[in-house]
Amino acid sequence: MASMKVTKLELQMISCENIIMKLKETLQVLTITLLSLLLPLSFLLLARLSTASYLLSLNGDFPAAEPPSLVFFSLLLKYIPLSPLHLLVSLVCIASLVHTLNDGRITFPSFSVSPATTVRPRLYTAWIVLCTLQVCVGLGIEGSIGAGIVGGGFGQESNLICRIVFFLGLHGTTVYWSRMIVKPVVDDTMFGYEMEERWMDRVVMGVSLGGLWWWKLRDEVESLVGVTTGVGVGAVELLGWWLYYVVVTIGMVRVVKGLIWFGVILLYRKVEQTSDDVDNGSSLRVQEKV
Repeated sequence: MASMKVTKLELQMISCENIIMKLKETLQVLTITLLSLLLPLSFLLLARLSTASYLLSLNGDFPAAEPPSLVFFSLLLKYIPLSPLHLLVSLVCIASLVHTLNDGRITFPSFSVSPATTVRPRLYTAWIVLCTLQVCVGLGIEGSIGAGIVGGGFGQESNLICRIVFFLGLHGTTVYWSRMIVKPVVDDTMFGYEMEERWMDRVVMGVSLGGLWWWKLRDEVESLVGVTTGVGVGAVELLGWWLYYVVVTIGMVRVVKGLIWFGVILLYRKVEQTSDDVDNGSSLRVQEKV
């Protein structure tokens, strides 16, 4: 009887541990997805900064910045053209472009480390980068809302192909940002070690990014390019324009790689079919001789 009670207790403990693990994995997926969306949201903020700078060059007036978020937004706009937001987004986009071009053969230092390591400067760096971008995006978007700045409606709209290519590039950059910065921080915080990436993580992130794109980004992000056609183009507009086309370049590389991969598969099947036909013909000739 004692052994049976111990066995039941062990089974209950194992069941509770499994439930807790499932809950932690679900919370991990949600946390990684939300923090990964900081990068596309930073493009939304950059579009609104470009729009605000364009309006400022036309009117020469800016709303009174009393709340802290408006103060921060005005600082990003007028006094810090090379802000931490621009620097971090530029570094992530360039790293993602290099990673896409060389197929991951040249890798940047990983921020995931062994749990037995006491000093973890790379993980601490990831924490600093993630927190800095979160503060910049949070205060910046709140300030843009308080100032009444909306990125849509300025400049010419791109065609459908250009939008699709930009979305593909933004998706690739967001995935790279998630794997290099977000996932190591979340895994270390929740589990103390690095978890393997699952297909469910990719699906949830893709759906979330698609929803954000359809809801806001697809219209407002065009301001990064449209406002540069006007007069009084400053550093904010040029940086936004440059980042837009870096992401478009990433999307074009992914499209070309996809077409090459598709062509190689078709060529391989054609060669395989031709070799099968040759083998069948040879066997028929041998049977006729016999």
